Parts: sequence; C-alpha cells; structure tokens
Amino acid sequence: MDASLGEIEPERLAELKFPGVAINDHHLEVAGLAWQAFRAPMSHAWFDLLGRDLSILPQLRRCVLEMLEELPGRATGLGASELRMLELISAGYVHPFDVFPHYRQRFQHRVFGYWEAGALLEGLALAPMPAVSGLAEWPFTLAMHDEPERYERYKESRLSLTALGKAILAGTEDFSRHNSIDRWWGGTRLTNDRLWRWDPVLLVP
Repeated sequence: MDASLGEIEPERLAELKFPGVAINDHHLEVAGLAWQAFRAPMSHAWFDLLGRDLSILPQLRRCVLEMLEELPGRATGLGASELRMLELISAGYVHPFDVFPHYRQRFQHRVFGYWEAGALLEGLALAPMPAVSGLAEWPFTLAMHDEPERYERYKESRLSLTALGKAILAGTEDFSRHNSIDRWWGGTRLTNDRLWRWDPVLLVP
C-alpha cells in the first residue's frame, strides 16, 4: 500500500481490490533479516540491508532509508523529522499540529506517527538548550488531550526558533553539543558518548 489503510474512507476501501501474494520462504527470510537488524544493538546491521536485494518486500528499501535518516545527522545532531520541524517553523508554521507528519506533502517523512511527533517536538522545545520556543503545554499525553483547556493551549501555542534552532538550520550548530541525548533507535541506544550518526556516504559513531 502507498498509504495507511486508516487514512482511506470506508466506501473507497470497500471498492479496492488487493492482489493476493503467496508468502514463501524468501519473504520470511528477508523479513527475518530486517527484524534482526532493527533489534541489533548497533545500526550497522540495518545499514547493511541496503546491500541486499529487498525487492520481494516492495516498501522495505524505502523504510530502511527513512529509518537511517532518523539517526542524528552528522552536522546537526537531529534526525530528519526533527530537522523538518525546524524547517517548517522557520517557514512560518507556528502551531504544533502544523508541523506534525499528518500533513504528508508538507512534512515529507513517514517514519513517525501522531504520538511520536508530539514527543519529538517536546524534545526540541524542552531541552536544557532548546531549539524551539513557545510550546505552551506539555506533556503530550492522553491526559492532556482529555483536558479541553490544556489541549486548546497546546493547539494555540505559537512556536518559533531559538538562536540554537536557527544556527542548526544554518549548519553552524549541533543540537547534541548542548543537550543530553538518550533515546532508542530500534535496538540501538543513542547517547552523547555513543551517538551513531547518519551521513549519506558513511555511517559513523
């Protein structure tokens, strides 16, 4: 599928004809390799998938590349989705939901969903040296969604870039130089002293 089934209207979904594909050992082998690579304690195994023929699972190669782009960038210390949020705020999108990935054409990346996007924005806005200012409510939880006043404050937040955020977009600063990093990327734990980074040419610690 090119889109999530949840995004398709029920009437349209009922009209779709899905081709049946018989699952064989090759499907299972490639899927197993991908799962093992995703769970690995270092990101090399996932990167190494690009050297294999993944065509039997048509969406997998795109998924591998998009996941790699979510590793901290070599120059910025941010993943592709975090960097895209900064770009959108810089372009004048000032409300939190304006920079969430459900605006597919605007956001361009498809790795993270709704709740994860809220966590990414909080990471940029609540860090000791934030890249984003103006977030009026947190944490981004179901409890906040269930309280109308808090939820409305969140929606109406007016975001802007801090000096650090502007410098990151200009390519002169690295988010990880000023803030503690401790998060999981698949089975790989990313910390400041072991910050695996993505470069279009090299994957380096």
